[in-house]
Amino acid sequence: MDTALVFWNNIISTCGVPKIIISDRDLKFTLQFWTNLYEMLGTNLAFSTAYYPQTDLLAERMIQIMEDMLSRFCAYGMEYKDHEGYTHHWVTLLPAVQLAYNTSQHSTTGNTPALVEKGWNSLFPVDHLKKNLLTIHPKAKDFHEMWKRACDTAAK
Repeated sequence: MDTALVFWNNIISTCGVPKIIISDRDLKFTLQFWTNLYEMLGTNLAFSTAYYPQTDLLAERMIQIMEDMLSRFCAYGMEYKDHEGYTHHWVTLLPAVQLAYNTSQHSTTGNTPALVEKGWNSLFPVDHLKKNLLTIHPKAKDFHEMWKRACDTAAK
C-alpha cells in the first residue's frame, strides 16, 4: 500500500493516470493488488525483458543519468547543518536532484524535461534569490544556503 500511495501522490496527482507502465518483474508490480489496481485504472502493465535494457531505451538512459547524479550527490556526503544545529540529511535534499535533472537540457530533445512535460521551464530557486536584502531571517538564510549547496552538488 505504501508504494501505491507514493504512486498516487507523485504520479497520478500531478500527471494523471498513465496509459502504460513499463516495469521490470519486481514483485511489487506483479502482486494481485497491483494487477487489480491497473485493471481498475485502465493502465496496461508491460514488463521489460531481463537482461535486455533496449525494451525502453529512454527509461534506461534516464535511470543511468539518475544513478550517476545520485551517486555523486551521495558521494559528497550531502548533509547540511543549519544555524540551530539541525542536520538535514541527503535524503531530505533529494528534490534538489530532481530539480537539477528537470531543468537541465537533454541532447535527445534539445529541451529540458520540464519544458517537454509542462510546456515551460521550471525556475531554479538559487538563481532568483535576492542577495541584497537589508535583513535576512536566520532560517531563511539557512534554507537558501542549504538549497544552494544541494543544487550545486546535484548539478555537478
